[in-house]
Amino acid sequence: MTPAPTEVLLFTLNGQRYGLPAPDVRELVRAARLTPLPRAPAVVEGLLDLRGELLPVLDLRLRFRHPPRPLSPMDHFIVASAGDRCVVLRVDRAEGLRVLTPDEWDATPRQLPGVGYVAGAVKLKDGLVLVHDLRTFLSEAEALELDAALAAPQEPEPA
Repeated sequence: MTPAPTEVLLFTLNGQRYGLPAPDVRELVRAARLTPLPRAPAVVEGLLDLRGELLPVLDLRLRFRHPPRPLSPMDHFIVASAGDRCVVLRVDRAEGLRVLTPDEWDATPRQLPGVGYVAGAVKLKDGLVLVHDLRTFLSEAEALELDAALAAPQEPEPA
């Protein structure tokens, strides 16, 4: 059983609030142009070159069944750990860190069917916020497909 986080990073996507455990968050950066990654699973939007490190950007809109939207300069990128893998999440807005009190954390959603990558929920005065576990975000098949796509030689983009 995963211990309850003491802090979560709250973010919005398509008008809904979500969270990530703070220890999984490496940094926040402004949205930037992505490079397509051929043969990557559909949940990968592309690659972000972050100071020379190529990181896969996961498509939360696709995963959470929100309508697609083009990349905007107003979007935020959350650089986070998904187990041993570093990934980037494109979100509409990162709201900031929230220190949790014991009565705000609820681990029950993790035990409900169909909520695969949910670590739990934060009960706030203005509603429930699902907190996601990035270690389970990619299926095993998606992780293998992503590894193969990252290992494949990349063709240069046309000028």
